[in-house]
Amino acid sequence: MKPIVAVVGRPNVGKSTLVNRIAQTADAIVHESRGVTRDRSYHDADWNGRSFTLIDTGGIEPLKSDDVFAASIRDQALAGAEEADAILFVTDGSAGVTEEDETVARLLKRIKKPTFLLVNKLDNPDREQERLWEFYSLGVGDPIPISATHGHGTGDLLDDLIAVLPEETEDVDEYPDSLGVAIIGRPNAGKSSLFNKIIGRERSIVSDVAGTTRDAIDTIVERDGRRYRLVDTAGIRKKSTVYENIEYYSMVRGLRAIDRADVALLVVDSSVGVTEQDQKVANLAIERGCALVVLLNKWDLLTDDRAREQVMETVDRRLTMAPWAEILRISALTGRSVEKIWNMVDAAAERRAQKLTTAKLNQFLADLREFGHTVVDGKRRLRMHYVTQTGTEPPAFTFFVNHPDLVNDTYARYIENRMREKFDLKGTPIRLRFRSKASADKAGE
Repeated sequence: MKPIVAVVGRPNVGKSTLVNRIAQTADAIVHESRGVTRDRSYHDADWNGRSFTLIDTGGIEPLKSDDVFAASIRDQALAGAEEADAILFVTDGSAGVTEEDETVARLLKRIKKPTFLLVNKLDNPDREQERLWEFYSLGVGDPIPISATHGHGTGDLLDDLIAVLPEETEDVDEYPDSLGVAIIGRPNAGKSSLFNKIIGRERSIVSDVAGTTRDAIDTIVERDGRRYRLVDTAGIRKKSTVYENIEYYSMVRGLRAIDRADVALLVVDSSVGVTEQDQKVANLAIERGCALVVLLNKWDLLTDDRAREQVMETVDRRLTMAPWAEILRISALTGRSVEKIWNMVDAAAERRAQKLTTAKLNQFLADLREFGHTVVDGKRRLRMHYVTQTGTEPPAFTFFVNHPDLVNDTYARYIENRMREKFDLKGTPIRLRFRSKASADKAGE
């Protein structure tokens, strides 16, 4: 496990800019709206051969703040700081010490971790000393002048930082056999309610564990001898209603969880239906090889058949890339059908991991040849010689053919549909590859 450094401070002091500077990346959220960085966000960084993880926390705001997010932002930032081996406390040198800075300083003193007090936005090194003296009043050590935008002072800071960090330890997954389940979907579809309902119902929660890529805290649940890792996508534990473009950032950050999941639960707001955003999220899950279960949440709010038909129409229209996904109508609020999710997760994961025998696959190919549907281009005719399964999670199949270039998207879809008719592949994407085999080519000419 890499050492962890938390970047904290009130909103708009330049925390995300500093994170980008240190991590040499632009994936922290930088946005002019106050308090945009709502969740902890993790970034890998390296200095002089020492690796560490930066946590970009949301701005800590004073307790009397009227911002409806203030309490959760503060909780997130404190959680990040408590998890850290060192803390970078960022202030704004152009604004001087504020009441909010004093609040942050009081909170950090309780944590008792190595803390670096950074006075940011001091872009003129010749005048920085005159702005520093008042920051001593915060009582968290000597203020260090920096400019996150221009990089001034960050090299010396990093030298001092890595000197206080513990050595990196091996990251061990305590539950390597657990099944990863990610709850995905657009903001306000009910992901957070579903997560809490699942956790609230389970009396057999093993523990909260650090996500393997350190961008979340996952919850391990044990049911009937099987362990599940509920991947905590960014912001899933609380509701957030911010501007649409900011929602996009949080969605993209949350999607990183898909990379660690075996099964994705797509939560759809039935009062709205499947949206374009749901479509994009589902597609990303499929591209990454996740099994998919579609949960039509808030189904109890639909009062007549016409409304229900309209929702199902959006499912048919928007989820054409996954007609194989199983659908469950639920209410995260009342708990309706939530218990059934586990069986669907198990079934989808099982099919995603299954191995079909070569004998069964080639019998399928023989039936396909008998049907006679193929692709012809001039004098060339596509012939499929044999097929074998070349991967699982998700299942991957390689067809050896005489002319791979003849296989177009339409024909590949036809083959996939026929395979799904023949074999139980419900709930999982599959991968089809078409390869040439020289000896088979000659035999088929």
